[in-house]
Amino acid sequence: MNNKPTQKSVDCPTCLKQVAWIEKNKFRPFCSKRCKLIDFGEWASERNAIPGDINYPVAEDLQDQ
Repeated sequence: MNNKPTQKSVDCPTCLKQVAWIEKNKFRPFCSKRCKLIDFGEWASERNAIPGDINYPVAEDLQDQ
């Protein structure tokens, strides 16, 4: 019987390559620094966004503070 724990793996969100979910992988859940930076760029350029209304404070709300 093999009592060795199984290694968890996930798909890289950018390239979908299998990535070992281990502490040694400093880019997890990404497979590389490149994939991590690509993802960051997509968020920074607003190609990725969390759905919902933008909730910026209205000038009237700021006067109450």
